Amino acid sequence: MPAAMNASATAGNLELHHAESGYRLCVSGQWTLPHYHGLAARVADLRTQNKTADAHLDLSALTALDTAGARLLCELVGIERLKRQLVDVRLAPGQRELLEAVAAALASPGAPPAKRYRFGDVLAHIGRASIAFRNHAIALLGFIGFIIDGLARTIWRPRRWRVTATVASLEHSGFDAVPIVALLTFLVGAVVAFLGATVLADFGATIYTVSLVSYSFLREFGVLLAAILVAGRTASAFAAQIGSMRINEEVDAIRVLGLNPMELLVLPRVLAMMLALPILAFIAMACGIAGGITVCALKLDIPPGMFLSMLANDIGPRHFFIGISKAPIFAFLIAAIGCLEGFRVSGSAQSVGEHTTSAVVQSIFTVIVVDAIAAMFCMEMGW
Repeated sequence: MPAAMNASATAGNLELHHAESGYRLCVSGQWTLPHYHGLAARVADLRTQNKTADAHLDLSALTALDTAGARLLCELVGIERLKRQLVDVRLAPGQRELLEAVAAALASPGAPPAKRYRFGDVLAHIGRASIAFRNHAIALLGFIGFIIDGLARTIWRPRRWRVTATVASLEHSGFDAVPIVALLTFLVGAVVAFLGATVLADFGATIYTVSLVSYSFLREFGVLLAAILVAGRTASAFAAQIGSMRINEEVDAIRVLGLNPMELLVLPRVLAMMLALPILAFIAMACGIAGGITVCALKLDIPPGMFLSMLANDIGPRHFFIGISKAPIFAFLIAAIGCLEGFRVSGSAQSVGEHTTSAVVQSIFTVIVVDAIAAMFCMEMGW
Protein backbone atom coordinates (compact mmCIF):
# COMPACT_ATOMS: atom_id res chain seq x y z
CA MET A 1 0.00 0.00 0.00
CA PRO A 2 2.75 2.56 0.77
CA ALA A 3 4.44 1.73 -2.55
CA ALA A 4 1.21 2.39 -4.44
CA MET A 5 0.74 5.69 -2.64
CA ASN A 6 4.34 6.69 -3.44
CA ALA A 7 3.88 5.84 -7.14
CA SER A 8 0.70 7.88 -7.37
CA ALA A 9 2.37 10.76 -5.58
CA THR A 10 5.28 10.91 -8.04
CA ALA A 11 3.13 10.44 -11.14
CA GLY A 12 2.76 13.45 -13.39
CA ASN A 13 -0.15 15.78 -12.82
CA LEU A 14 -1.69 18.79 -14.53
CA GLU A 15 -3.97 21.33 -12.87
CA LEU A 16 -5.64 24.46 -14.19
CA HIS A 17 -5.99 27.33 -11.67
CA HIS A 18 -7.82 30.63 -12.13
CA ALA A 19 -6.03 33.75 -10.98
CA GLU A 20 -6.59 37.48 -11.33
CA SER A 21 -4.10 37.66 -14.21
CA GLY A 22 -5.67 34.68 -15.99
CA TYR A 23 -5.40 30.93 -16.00
CA ARG A 24 -2.28 29.12 -14.79
CA LEU A 25 -1.30 25.58 -15.78
CA CYS A 26 0.53 23.85 -12.95
CA VAL A 27 2.67 20.94 -14.16
CA SER A 28 4.02 18.66 -11.45
CA GLY A 29 5.45 15.19 -10.88
CA GLN A 30 7.04 12.90 -13.43
CA TRP A 31 6.11 13.52 -17.06
CA THR A 32 7.63 10.32 -18.39
CA LEU A 33 6.61 7.40 -20.58
CA PRO A 34 5.19 5.18 -17.76
CA HIS A 35 2.60 7.89 -17.00
CA TYR A 36 1.93 8.80 -20.61
CA HIS A 37 -1.62 7.46 -20.99
CA GLY A 38 -2.97 9.25 -17.90
CA LEU A 39 -1.27 12.51 -18.81
CA ALA A 40 -2.46 12.30 -22.42
CA ALA A 41 -6.06 11.91 -21.25
CA ARG A 42 -5.69 14.89 -18.89
CA VAL A 43 -4.17 17.04 -21.67
CA ALA A 44 -6.98 16.09 -24.06
CA ASP A 45 -9.59 16.95 -21.42
CA LEU A 46 -8.13 20.41 -20.78
CA ARG A 47 -7.78 21.15 -24.50
CA THR A 48 -11.48 20.48 -25.01
CA GLN A 49 -12.28 23.12 -22.40
CA ASN A 50 -10.54 25.80 -24.54
CA LYS A 51 -8.99 27.38 -21.43
CA THR A 52 -5.33 26.71 -22.18
CA ALA A 53 -4.92 29.15 -25.06
CA ASP A 54 -3.75 32.04 -22.82
CA ALA A 55 -2.78 30.11 -19.71
CA HIS A 56 0.63 30.69 -18.14
CA LEU A 57 2.77 27.58 -17.74
CA ASP A 58 4.14 26.77 -14.28
CA LEU A 59 6.83 24.05 -14.35
CA SER A 60 8.34 24.66 -10.93
CA ALA A 61 6.98 21.36 -9.53
CA LEU A 62 8.15 19.24 -12.50
CA THR A 63 10.44 16.49 -11.18
CA ALA A 64 11.17 14.32 -14.24
CA LEU A 65 10.76 14.74 -17.98
CA ASP A 66 11.44 12.67 -21.09
CA THR A 67 10.58 13.05 -24.77
CA ALA A 68 7.08 11.62 -24.32
CA GLY A 69 6.26 14.21 -21.64
CA ALA A 70 7.89 17.00 -23.61
CA ARG A 71 5.73 16.17 -26.63
CA LEU A 72 2.58 16.35 -24.46
CA LEU A 73 3.60 19.77 -23.15
CA CYS A 74 4.13 20.99 -26.72
CA GLU A 75 0.70 19.74 -27.69
CA LEU A 76 -0.85 21.35 -24.61
CA VAL A 77 0.32 24.95 -25.01
CA GLY A 78 1.66 25.01 -28.56
CA ILE A 79 5.22 25.08 -29.80
CA GLU A 80 5.60 28.84 -30.23
CA ARG A 81 4.05 29.69 -26.84
CA LEU A 82 6.19 27.06 -25.15
CA LYS A 83 9.35 28.58 -26.65
CA ARG A 84 8.37 32.04 -25.43
CA GLN A 85 7.46 30.91 -21.91
CA LEU A 86 10.63 28.85 -21.47
CA VAL A 87 12.53 32.12 -21.13
CA ASP A 88 10.87 32.94 -17.77
CA VAL A 89 10.31 29.40 -16.46
CA ARG A 90 12.62 27.87 -13.85
CA LEU A 91 13.81 24.47 -15.06
CA ALA A 92 16.74 22.16 -14.68
CA PRO A 93 19.24 22.61 -17.54
CA GLY A 94 18.64 19.13 -18.92
CA GLN A 95 14.86 19.57 -18.92
CA ARG A 96 15.08 22.95 -20.64
CA GLU A 97 17.34 21.59 -23.39
CA LEU A 98 15.07 18.59 -23.87
CA LEU A 99 11.98 20.78 -24.23
CA GLU A 100 13.77 23.05 -26.69
CA ALA A 101 14.97 20.10 -28.76
CA VAL A 102 11.52 18.46 -28.91
CA ALA A 103 9.88 21.78 -29.77
CA ALA A 104 12.41 22.40 -32.55
CA ALA A 105 11.89 18.90 -33.94
CA LEU A 106 8.11 19.29 -33.96
CA ALA A 107 8.33 22.77 -35.46
CA SER A 108 10.31 21.54 -38.49
CA PRO A 109 9.13 18.03 -39.32
CA GLY A 110 10.58 16.14 -42.23
CA ALA A 111 9.14 16.63 -45.66
CA PRO A 112 6.03 14.53 -46.23
CA PRO A 113 6.62 11.52 -48.43
CA ALA A 114 5.94 12.27 -52.04
CA LYS A 115 3.02 10.58 -53.67
CA ARG A 116 4.11 7.59 -55.65
CA TYR A 117 2.56 6.43 -58.89
CA ARG A 118 3.36 3.20 -60.64
CA PHE A 119 3.81 4.77 -64.06
CA GLY A 120 5.91 7.57 -62.57
CA ASP A 121 8.07 5.04 -60.72
CA VAL A 122 8.70 3.20 -63.97
CA LEU A 123 9.73 6.42 -65.72
CA ALA A 124 11.93 7.39 -62.78
CA HIS A 125 13.64 3.98 -62.85
CA ILE A 126 14.21 4.30 -66.61
CA GLY A 127 15.67 7.75 -66.09
CA ARG A 128 18.03 6.61 -63.35
CA ALA A 129 19.12 3.63 -65.46
CA SER A 130 19.75 5.91 -68.45
CA ILE A 131 21.85 8.29 -66.37
CA ALA A 132 23.82 5.38 -64.90
CA PHE A 133 24.43 3.97 -68.40
CA ARG A 134 25.62 7.36 -69.63
CA ASN A 135 27.98 7.70 -66.66
CA HIS A 136 29.34 4.20 -67.24
CA ALA A 137 29.91 4.93 -70.92
CA ILE A 138 31.69 8.22 -70.18
CA ALA A 139 33.86 6.60 -67.50
CA LEU A 140 34.78 3.72 -69.83
CA LEU A 141 35.69 6.05 -72.69
CA GLY A 142 37.83 8.14 -70.36
CA PHE A 143 39.57 5.04 -69.01
CA ILE A 144 40.21 3.79 -72.55
CA GLY A 145 41.82 7.15 -73.26
CA PHE A 146 44.10 6.71 -70.23
CA ILE A 147 45.08 3.23 -71.45
CA ILE A 148 45.90 4.47 -74.95
CA ASP A 149 47.90 7.35 -73.49
CA GLY A 150 49.80 4.93 -71.24
CA LEU A 151 50.55 2.63 -74.17
CA ALA A 152 51.79 5.56 -76.24
CA ARG A 153 54.07 6.68 -73.41
CA THR A 154 55.60 3.28 -72.66
CA ILE A 155 55.76 1.57 -76.06
CA TRP A 156 58.95 3.47 -76.98
CA ARG A 157 60.57 2.97 -73.57
CA PRO A 158 61.47 -0.71 -73.14
CA ARG A 159 62.79 -0.11 -69.62
CA ARG A 160 59.25 0.68 -68.48
CA TRP A 161 57.77 -2.54 -69.88
CA ARG A 162 56.42 -4.91 -67.22
CA VAL A 163 57.40 -8.15 -68.95
CA THR A 164 57.04 -10.38 -65.88
CA ALA A 165 53.58 -9.06 -65.05
CA THR A 166 52.51 -9.38 -68.69
CA VAL A 167 53.68 -12.99 -68.94
CA ALA A 168 51.98 -13.88 -65.66
CA SER A 169 48.71 -12.34 -66.83
CA LEU A 170 49.10 -14.07 -70.20
CA GLU A 171 49.39 -17.44 -68.50
CA HIS A 172 46.40 -16.78 -66.24
CA SER A 173 44.09 -15.28 -68.84
CA GLY A 174 45.23 -17.31 -71.84
CA PHE A 175 46.86 -20.67 -71.29
CA ASP A 176 44.79 -21.59 -68.24
CA ALA A 177 41.60 -20.96 -70.22
CA VAL A 178 42.48 -23.28 -73.13
CA PRO A 179 40.80 -26.47 -71.77
CA ILE A 180 37.42 -24.89 -71.04
CA VAL A 181 37.40 -22.93 -74.31
CA ALA A 182 38.31 -26.02 -76.32
CA LEU A 183 35.74 -28.25 -74.63
CA LEU A 184 32.88 -25.75 -74.83
CA THR A 185 33.44 -24.82 -78.47
CA PHE A 186 33.80 -28.48 -79.46
CA LEU A 187 30.40 -29.23 -77.90
CA VAL A 188 28.80 -26.14 -79.45
CA GLY A 189 30.20 -27.09 -82.86
CA ALA A 190 28.70 -30.56 -82.48
CA VAL A 191 25.33 -29.08 -81.51
CA VAL A 192 25.34 -26.64 -84.45
CA ALA A 193 26.19 -29.47 -86.86
CA PHE A 194 23.46 -31.69 -85.43
CA LEU A 195 20.80 -28.97 -85.60
CA GLY A 196 21.87 -27.96 -89.09
CA ALA A 197 21.71 -31.54 -90.32
CA THR A 198 18.27 -32.00 -88.76
CA VAL A 199 16.85 -28.93 -90.49
CA LEU A 200 18.64 -29.38 -93.83
CA ALA A 201 17.64 -33.06 -94.05
CA ASP A 202 14.09 -31.99 -94.92
CA PHE A 203 15.44 -30.32 -98.07
CA GLY A 204 17.98 -33.00 -98.94
CA ALA A 205 20.83 -30.55 -98.35
CA THR A 206 22.67 -32.09 -95.43
CA ILE A 207 25.93 -31.59 -97.27
CA TYR A 208 25.65 -27.86 -96.55
CA THR A 209 26.10 -28.60 -92.86
CA VAL A 210 29.80 -28.26 -93.63
CA SER A 211 29.32 -24.68 -94.79
CA LEU A 212 27.05 -23.88 -91.83
CA VAL A 213 29.58 -25.00 -89.24
CA SER A 214 32.52 -23.43 -91.06
CA TYR A 215 30.92 -20.05 -91.64
CA SER A 216 29.49 -19.79 -88.13
CA PHE A 217 32.71 -20.62 -86.30
CA LEU A 218 35.16 -18.80 -88.54
CA ARG A 219 33.17 -15.55 -88.57
CA GLU A 220 31.19 -15.43 -85.33
CA PHE A 221 30.97 -18.31 -82.89
CA GLY A 222 34.67 -18.97 -82.42
CA VAL A 223 35.73 -15.49 -81.36
CA LEU A 224 32.40 -14.70 -79.67
CA LEU A 225 32.36 -17.79 -77.44
CA ALA A 226 36.02 -17.31 -76.55
CA ALA A 227 35.40 -13.66 -75.67
CA ILE A 228 32.35 -14.47 -73.53
CA LEU A 229 34.25 -17.15 -71.63
CA VAL A 230 37.19 -14.82 -71.10
CA ALA A 231 34.84 -12.03 -70.02
CA GLY A 232 33.30 -14.26 -67.36
CA ARG A 233 36.58 -15.76 -66.27
CA THR A 234 39.22 -13.05 -66.58
CA ALA A 235 37.37 -9.73 -66.37
CA SER A 236 36.01 -10.78 -63.00
CA ALA A 237 39.51 -11.76 -61.88
CA PHE A 238 40.93 -8.37 -62.92
CA ALA A 239 38.17 -6.52 -61.06
CA ALA A 240 38.60 -8.64 -57.92
CA GLN A 241 42.39 -8.36 -57.89
CA ILE A 242 42.53 -4.59 -58.33
CA GLY A 243 39.53 -4.13 -56.04
CA SER A 244 41.23 -6.06 -53.25
CA MET A 245 44.30 -3.90 -53.71
CA ARG A 246 42.10 -0.82 -53.43
CA ILE A 247 40.62 -2.04 -50.14
CA ASN A 248 44.06 -2.86 -48.73
CA GLU A 249 45.32 0.57 -49.87
CA GLU A 250 47.98 -1.04 -52.04
CA VAL A 251 47.10 1.23 -54.96
CA ASP A 252 47.70 4.26 -52.74
CA ALA A 253 51.01 2.74 -51.67
CA ILE A 254 52.00 2.35 -55.33
CA ARG A 255 51.32 6.05 -55.90
CA VAL A 256 53.27 6.99 -52.76
CA LEU A 257 56.26 5.05 -54.10
CA GLY A 258 56.17 7.21 -57.22
CA LEU A 259 54.89 4.46 -59.51
CA ASN A 260 52.05 4.72 -61.99
CA PRO A 261 49.20 2.24 -61.26
CA MET A 262 48.20 2.43 -64.91
CA GLU A 263 51.58 1.14 -66.06
CA LEU A 264 51.95 -1.33 -63.21
CA LEU A 265 48.45 -2.84 -63.03
CA VAL A 266 46.48 -2.05 -66.18
CA LEU A 267 48.83 -2.14 -69.17
CA PRO A 268 50.24 -5.64 -68.46
CA ARG A 269 46.72 -7.04 -68.18
CA VAL A 270 45.55 -5.29 -71.34
CA LEU A 271 48.53 -6.46 -73.38
CA ALA A 272 48.26 -10.00 -72.05
CA MET A 273 44.57 -10.12 -72.93
CA MET A 274 45.22 -8.78 -76.43
CA LEU A 275 47.77 -11.53 -76.98
CA ALA A 276 45.74 -14.30 -75.37
CA LEU A 277 42.30 -13.83 -76.93
CA PRO A 278 43.37 -14.22 -80.60
CA ILE A 279 45.05 -17.49 -79.63
CA LEU A 280 41.96 -18.63 -77.76
CA ALA A 281 39.75 -17.57 -80.68
CA PHE A 282 41.86 -19.66 -83.08
CA ILE A 283 41.59 -22.65 -80.74
CA ALA A 284 37.84 -22.08 -80.47
CA MET A 285 37.46 -22.05 -84.25
CA ALA A 286 39.49 -25.24 -84.63
CA CYS A 287 37.64 -27.07 -81.86
CA GLY A 288 34.22 -25.94 -83.10
CA ILE A 289 34.99 -27.20 -86.58
CA ALA A 290 36.32 -30.42 -85.01
CA GLY A 291 32.97 -30.87 -83.27
CA GLY A 292 31.20 -30.39 -86.60
CA ILE A 293 33.55 -32.89 -88.27
CA THR A 294 32.75 -35.45 -85.56
CA VAL A 295 28.97 -35.13 -85.99
CA CYS A 296 29.23 -35.17 -89.80
CA ALA A 297 31.39 -38.30 -89.71
CA LEU A 298 29.15 -40.17 -87.26
CA LYS A 299 25.67 -39.08 -88.40
CA LEU A 300 25.91 -37.81 -91.99
CA ASP A 301 28.51 -40.15 -93.49
CA ILE A 302 30.72 -37.20 -94.45
CA PRO A 303 34.32 -38.28 -93.81
CA PRO A 304 36.78 -35.81 -92.27
CA GLY A 305 38.80 -35.59 -95.48
CA MET A 306 35.76 -34.56 -97.48
CA PHE A 307 34.78 -32.04 -94.78
CA LEU A 308 38.21 -30.41 -94.86
CA SER A 309 38.29 -30.44 -98.67
CA MET A 310 34.94 -28.60 -98.84
CA LEU A 311 36.16 -26.20 -96.17
CA ALA A 312 39.27 -25.38 -98.18
CA ASN A 313 37.45 -25.04 -101.51
CA ASP A 314 34.20 -23.31 -100.54
CA ILE A 315 35.15 -21.15 -97.54
CA GLY A 316 37.53 -18.32 -98.33
CA PRO A 317 40.28 -17.24 -95.93
CA ARG A 318 38.69 -13.82 -95.56
CA HIS A 319 36.06 -15.30 -93.21
CA PHE A 320 38.84 -16.45 -90.91
CA PHE A 321 40.52 -13.03 -90.97
CA ILE A 322 37.23 -11.25 -90.32
CA GLY A 323 36.64 -13.40 -87.26
CA ILE A 324 40.16 -13.26 -85.86
CA SER A 325 40.44 -9.48 -86.41
CA LYS A 326 37.70 -8.91 -83.82
CA ALA A 327 39.62 -10.73 -81.08
CA PRO A 328 42.06 -7.89 -80.16
CA ILE A 329 39.17 -5.40 -80.00
CA PHE A 330 37.16 -7.67 -77.71
CA ALA A 331 40.24 -8.31 -75.59
CA PHE A 332 40.98 -4.60 -75.17
CA LEU A 333 37.40 -3.83 -74.12
CA ILE A 334 37.19 -6.77 -71.69
CA ALA A 335 40.46 -5.87 -69.99
CA ALA A 336 39.55 -2.18 -69.80
CA ILE A 337 36.16 -2.90 -68.22
CA GLY A 338 37.61 -5.36 -65.71
CA CYS A 339 40.37 -2.97 -64.60
CA LEU A 340 38.00 0.02 -64.46
CA GLU A 341 35.54 -1.82 -62.20
CA GLY A 342 38.45 -2.83 -59.99
CA PHE A 343 39.50 0.80 -59.54
CA ARG A 344 35.91 1.74 -58.69
CA VAL A 345 35.84 -0.57 -55.66
CA SER A 346 35.64 1.28 -52.37
CA GLY A 347 35.35 0.33 -48.76
CA SER A 348 34.13 -3.21 -48.30
CA ALA A 349 34.04 -6.78 -49.55
CA GLN A 350 30.48 -6.15 -50.71
CA SER A 351 31.79 -3.49 -53.07
CA VAL A 352 34.27 -6.00 -54.50
CA GLY A 353 31.47 -8.44 -55.22
CA GLU A 354 29.23 -5.80 -56.79
CA HIS A 355 31.93 -4.45 -59.11
CA THR A 356 33.13 -7.94 -60.01
CA THR A 357 29.61 -8.84 -61.09
CA SER A 358 29.32 -5.54 -62.93
CA ALA A 359 32.57 -6.24 -64.78
CA VAL A 360 31.27 -9.58 -66.07
CA VAL A 361 27.90 -8.19 -67.13
CA GLN A 362 29.36 -5.13 -68.83
CA SER A 363 32.03 -7.15 -70.63
CA ILE A 364 29.59 -9.70 -72.05
CA PHE A 365 27.13 -6.96 -73.03
CA THR A 366 29.84 -4.90 -74.72
CA VAL A 367 31.25 -7.90 -76.60
CA ILE A 368 27.85 -8.88 -77.99
CA VAL A 369 26.97 -5.31 -78.99
CA VAL A 370 30.31 -4.75 -80.73
CA ASP A 371 30.04 -8.11 -82.48
CA ALA A 372 26.55 -7.25 -83.75
CA ILE A 373 27.79 -3.88 -85.04
CA ALA A 374 30.74 -5.57 -86.76
CA ALA A 375 28.43 -8.17 -88.35
CA MET A 376 26.12 -5.49 -89.75
CA PHE A 377 29.10 -3.51 -91.03
CA CYS A 378 30.57 -6.52 -92.81
CA MET A 379 27.18 -7.34 -94.29
CA GLU A 380 26.77 -3.82 -95.66
CA MET A 381 30.31 -3.88 -97.05
CA GLY A 382 29.69 -7.24 -98.74
CA TRP A 383 32.45 -8.98 -96.83
